[in-house]
Amino acid sequence: MSAVKKQFEAAAAAVLKAKKDPGNDLKLKLYAHYKQATEGDVAGEKPGFTDFVNRAKYEAWAKLKGMNAEDAMKAYVKLVERITRE
Repeated sequence: MSAVKKQFEAAAAAVLKAKKDPGNDLKLKLYAHYKQATEGDVAGEKPGFTDFVNRAKYEAWAKLKGMNAEDAMKAYVKLVERITRE
């Protein structure tokens, strides 16, 4: 297992133990980077206007289209570090 993947998995575990709520904007970024790292580019149809939460998730993930898994993992680790050091 690569060092980046180990850091990513450690960050994914650490974020669950964060003491304070990072806020919706940061949560969307975390979600998008996690999905990009684990599944690649977003797929499927964009949720409708009335499905606010899933539409926001879809759009956040879609912004990362083309980012490779390793870069997404590195960005995710940096985001988690921002949350857990506060």
